Amino acid sequence: MTKDDSPGPAAPGADPGGGLDSAAFIQMSESAEFLRLKSTFRRFVFPMTAAFLVWYLLYVVLSAYARGFMGTKVIGEINVALVFGLLQFVSTFLIAWAYERHARRKLEPLAAEVRPAATSGPASPASPVTPAGAGDGVDDGTEEDGK
Repeated sequence: MTKDDSPGPAAPGADPGGGLDSAAFIQMSESAEFLRLKSTFRRFVFPMTAAFLVWYLLYVVLSAYARGFMGTKVIGEINVALVFGLLQFVSTFLIAWAYERHARRKLEPLAAEVRPAATSGPASPASPVTPAGAGDGVDDGTEEDGK
């Protein structure tokens, strides 16, 4: 984008990205539906984060101060430290899977309740968001011209 075709300043109170203005966001964020969504999100994320940090710090502390234990052979040349290290990856993927499942089952239905309130709020003076590449003069082959 050159200096000549850059957009002008946004209207006062408008979100330059085309989203909610600050008054509409405050109104939405104080709604019972939004507070329930935020609470449900936090009830999952905060305990899971705390549990993972404890698990990770246990691994680090044991690696630093319990070298004898961490060096204990489990099977062949595989020791406890290697098993704990690999379990860090396993726990990361399990947490990601659990969050996706939680979001799909709990958060998305709550977000669907919040969305209408967000979109039916007071009209924002911001311009509508155009799809990427729209009006940029580049033919991407997606428009049909009837030929």
